[in-house]
Formats: sequence, structure tokens, C-alpha cells
Amino acid sequence: MIDRTQFWIVVVVLGVATYLIRFSFLGLLGNRALPGWLLRCLRYTAVAVLPALVAPAVMWPTATNGQPDAARLLAAAVTVVVGLVTRQMMFAAVAGIGTLLGMQFLL
Repeated sequence: MIDRTQFWIVVVVLGVATYLIRFSFLGLLGNRALPGWLLRCLRYTAVAVLPALVAPAVMWPTATNGQPDAARLLAAAVTVVVGLVTRQMMFAAVAGIGTLLGMQFLL
């Protein structure tokens, strides 16, 4: 276990670092117009980050000791198909969750 002094040092350092990262965009660049090429690139941030967060949970789930299973792969496929067909994130998420829960119940 970590002692209290080290814990609070880590908390304060991480808090200051997070503040500085956010301040760099909001405080320093908040009143300036960003170039068009940068704004175009920033539109793809969420599209790049979300798959990076989800892919490890689908391909190497800790629930199965890192082995891909049919329920998660099928749920990911259903989510992608529903998202492409409906263009609605909520429908895709609900379809994926329903598929995952249903397949876990069946298997």
C-alpha cells in the first residue's frame, strides 16, 4: 500500500498537470481562431478515441482471460452495422448492449 503522503503528492501533481493541459487549450487558445486544417483534424478525435477504448474490451476481454469470445465479437459487429445503417449512436449502443447481454445469456 502507498502511504498517505505519497498518495496526496500524486493527487496534487496529477491535478496540476490536468489543469495545465486544459488551460493550454482553453486559457491560451480560447479567444483565438484556430486554423481550418486543425479544426478539420479535431473533428476526427472522437472517432479515433472511441474505437481505441472499445477494441481492447472486445478483442482481449479480461472476463475471458484475454481470449476473444463470440458474444463480444457479435455485439461489436451488430453495433457497427446498426450504426452504419441508422447513423444513430444511441440505437447502435442499445443494439450492441442487447446483443451482448442476449448472447451471454444464450451461451
